[in-house]
Amino acid sequence: MQQDDSKPAQEIPDSEDKIQDPTGTTQENQATAELSPMEQLEAEVAKWKELSLRTAAEMDNLRKRTAREREDAIRYANQRLLEDLLPVIDNFEMGMQAAAQDTSSMIYIGMDMVRKQLNEFLSNQGITEISTEGQFDPNLHDAVSQEASDQPEGTIIRTARRGFKLRDRLLRPASVVVSAPDSDSK
Repeated sequence: MQQDDSKPAQEIPDSEDKIQDPTGTTQENQATAELSPMEQLEAEVAKWKELSLRTAAEMDNLRKRTAREREDAIRYANQRLLEDLLPVIDNFEMGMQAAAQDTSSMIYIGMDMVRKQLNEFLSNQGITEISTEGQFDPNLHDAVSQEASDQPEGTIIRTARRGFKLRDRLLRPASVVVSAPDSDSK
């Protein structure tokens, strides 16, 4: 058997030209090949130093974010429980209104004591009632209807359901009735 000399021999590429670093560039390797061994080591040290600084900064940011998330979790841990408690409080308030017809009865006096305890409990948990005085605020109020009134348009006339905030978070908006422009004035 004879070897076929018609095909050119494959060239082996220069290994320094084709080595790729993690970023995929070959120019850096070519540049470092032209540097002295001391300069190559200094460039390598600078590269690893930069990587170390970036990693330290990322770890610091992760630590801060984790601490902030942990604080939020602690501050708002009872949010779901308190949200589930609000309809119970609404029903209790309706019972108080019915019992208010005879404020001297023992039922009313007992329910009033429980209401004070509930309000104290909510206050201790960081819950505040949303004010329904003055102008309608769509961030805090939910308008359930409008009624003609002598009040300026957008003024809250009455509260249909109380709203609450847990510290700086809205638990439930207050449902309110707002004034509409008087139809006679048009």
